[in-house]
Amino acid sequence: MFSWLERGEFVVSAEKACALHAAAGKEEALEWGRFRSGGVFIAGTDYMPPPVAELPARFEAMVADLAHIDDIYDQAIHLFLTMARCPFFYDVNKRMGRFMMNGHLLQHGYPAINLPAKRQLEFNTLMLAFYASGDESAMNAFMRSCMDERVLRIMRGA
Repeated sequence: MFSWLERGEFVVSAEKACALHAAAGKEEALEWGRFRSGGVFIAGTDYMPPPVAELPARFEAMVADLAHIDDIYDQAIHLFLTMARCPFFYDVNKRMGRFMMNGHLLQHGYPAINLPAKRQLEFNTLMLAFYASGDESAMNAFMRSCMDERVLRIMRGA
């Protein structure tokens, strides 16, 4: 991803997501480098992800959504949350969502969002609620709260 960013080649696309997954999911997921070919479930919730046949259209809809979201951080967090709730791969979906989220931010000159390990339980609890509802509000606020306060001050011009 960083090589693509340096060369100005990073884009939010199924092709780039699959290429990243080929590295991140190698020998960790049932299949890697392509969208899943079967059904999945998300542990801890009754929410059922979309079937395989819908994955390409869901990815394209996620990308199209970006044009209707004004704030770059809202766009990036939407990418992460959509990729987590609509698992395109058998495994490594949240990680892939964070890669795409941060690639989108870095591509546009904004700092990445890092999830502190000490907030993992809070993250997991909020994600379970998000899976059930699809409401991005609480997770958006949480992800923004993970941003480095020093970076936020610089962005505000303070």
